[in-house]
Amino acid sequence: MFLPNNIKTIHFIGIGGISMSGLAEIMLNRGFSVQGSDIQESSIIRKLKSHGIKVNIPQKAENVHGADLIVYTSAVKDDNPEIMEAKKLGIPLMGRATFLGKIMKEYSYGIAIAGCHGKTTSTSMVSIIFKNSNLDPTILLGGELDAIGGNVKIGKSPYFITEACEYMGNFLEFHPFYGIILNIDEDHLDYFKNIQHIKDTFIKFVQLIPKEGCLAVCADNKNAMETLPYAKCSVVTFGIDNEADYMAKDIEFDNFGRPSFRIVKNGHDMGIYSLRIPGLHNVLNALSAFAVSDFFGISKDVIRESLMEFKGTHRRFDILGTVNGITVIDDYAHHPTEIEVTLSAAKKFPHNKLWCIFQPHTYTRTKSLFKEFTCCFKEADHVIITDIYAAREKDKGEIHSRDLVEAANKVSGNVMYMKNFDDIANYVAANAKPGDMVMTVGAGNITELGPIILERLRG
Repeated sequence: MFLPNNIKTIHFIGIGGISMSGLAEIMLNRGFSVQGSDIQESSIIRKLKSHGIKVNIPQKAENVHGADLIVYTSAVKDDNPEIMEAKKLGIPLMGRATFLGKIMKEYSYGIAIAGCHGKTTSTSMVSIIFKNSNLDPTILLGGELDAIGGNVKIGKSPYFITEACEYMGNFLEFHPFYGIILNIDEDHLDYFKNIQHIKDTFIKFVQLIPKEGCLAVCADNKNAMETLPYAKCSVVTFGIDNEADYMAKDIEFDNFGRPSFRIVKNGHDMGIYSLRIPGLHNVLNALSAFAVSDFFGISKDVIRESLMEFKGTHRRFDILGTVNGITVIDDYAHHPTEIEVTLSAAKKFPHNKLWCIFQPHTYTRTKSLFKEFTCCFKEADHVIITDIYAAREKDKGEIHSRDLVEAANKVSGNVMYMKNFDDIANYVAANAKPGDMVMTVGAGNITELGPIILERLRG
């Protein structure tokens, strides 16, 4: 165990975060006394409390009293009262990524799925395949997966499967044996200087993989392919449009936009595979899962059955319900590229008119990718943009959702601004028609809107 014997109680600041909550469960399972704090109640916190973990809301200095170690997220700043109190009392502090990396080092086969988009879906696919092959992996997800009962599964084997987030170089603390790079794109520009800074960070991630390990890279993403020369391990590629070791051929979609395709490995037919989730981008996610599973010798039958079993993670094209012929779907997409592929997948789904209700996430992302955001809603018939979700940032008055609405209307002319969730729900209930599909999109609290819309539709 990487922690000294005098560490008995671990306090997690921001314990309601999807990754932090998983780490808390792992340490509780290892026999530690676990506690934490956050700024508001959530379903994740309620789950932690049901396991006997004490969670304090809000964050206050006295919450850390009695703790032997403090683990904190990247969103926690130096002026946080619990951080300040821990320093005052001399309680050791450790960042979430460092803590996760130390856990990962204890496993012989760390599998880290990286990329600016698609990490949760690909990691979930890999997780189900390894689980169904009886390899009993430990799994840490950035979303909730019904197949493992949440965002974490604690196994007893040498396999550890996790998402690898590039933000602030967090994944450079990890110890991957097998790494996947799905894509590299401009994002998190509140930290990264430019696309080259992002690529340089991914190159450092590649160099973490030992020579006995393997790296799988998407051949259809130019930025990702530029990391290949820096790998000291074996390398495989996967793709649809460009020549790769693992390729998807003969792709077909059913009436709900769900793909079936043939996987070809270095010219050899690996058979037909089908997904229960829509979108061409999910074919690439499935190829990445096939590549890592093939490396570890998992049978094609297990891979095929597991991919077909996968119904998606929560907040990834999550169908919340249908009322009066109007279907409401929730999705985590918060980057222009993600929004484009999500709306493209939605267009293949049976519908009359497509509504997109978007909540921009962080002022920095909205400002730095402003032009891209103005062009990403073309597939939608009606677009409503609500206020920017601040997350870890403070409003400096440099950007507002109204600015985005004005610019986006010059491209598509179908965008409106609405601030209040109740007003949005009432507007949709009054104007959506049977056969319409309504999507709530974003990484903030926009996820609360879908159930409100369904309630209004029932009313």
